[in-house]
Amino acid sequence: MDNLLETAVHGNIGLITLNRPKVLNALNRQMIREIAETLEEFDRRDDVRVTVLTGSGRAFAAGADIDEMANEDSVRMELLNQFVDWDRITVIKKPIIGAVHGFALGGGFELALACDLLFAADTAKFGFPEVNLGVMPGAGGTQRLTKLMGKTKALEYIWTGETMTAQEAERFGVVNRLFAPELLIEETMKFAARLSEKAPLSIRLSKEAVYKALDYSVYEGMQFERKNFSLLFSSEDQKEGMSAFQEKRRPSFKGK
Repeated sequence: MDNLLETAVHGNIGLITLNRPKVLNALNRQMIREIAETLEEFDRRDDVRVTVLTGSGRAFAAGADIDEMANEDSVRMELLNQFVDWDRITVIKKPIIGAVHGFALGGGFELALACDLLFAADTAKFGFPEVNLGVMPGAGGTQRLTKLMGKTKALEYIWTGETMTAQEAERFGVVNRLFAPELLIEETMKFAARLSEKAPLSIRLSKEAVYKALDYSVYEGMQFERKNFSLLFSSEDQKEGMSAFQEKRRPSFKGK
């Protein structure tokens, strides 16, 4: 049996590649569990500072594995508690950059939205076709898409099941940058390498603060921000960064 994921570490960058190309990387429960486990492993490793998540073959992930769910009932779905592994992805501390080509549909789109930054091939397609199956997004799609696009556009795409082009996704703030398909991984890894040179604790605590901004009032968010700001003054990286600035040299951050 083929591995559901391919993983590698290049310098300070962890790379996770979804590996069910024959079914366009349809996400089954075991696959999500392994993604969460790998992200947690990378989160613990001192040598990994950024993770890139992508798909093999012709797609990022063209949805959930329907065969796995078709005959379930409500009680069984509740007892499975299948979204607990999705929640594990939500609390990863280090940056996750999604690199999307081909289709990111249904659960695949939700996985893309769970990334902190999203880069895409200019031919990529995004969407939630669940309405055509008599269900709805269940792994955060309604919440994350609404935060990014606003209520009216999110409802339009969720209600119609229509696909969103890469250009529309960029215009609506869903995607950060677009690249030609053949350059997507190269450019994403290049950006991840730049990010990996920044102060890891600064990256980690600013990620926390930005996500708090999605739910907190401005005042509450600012209180959280200031605590994290002050906390960084206990780090070796803060001393190194400011010393390097004063000495007009490049800083060398250790994540301590």
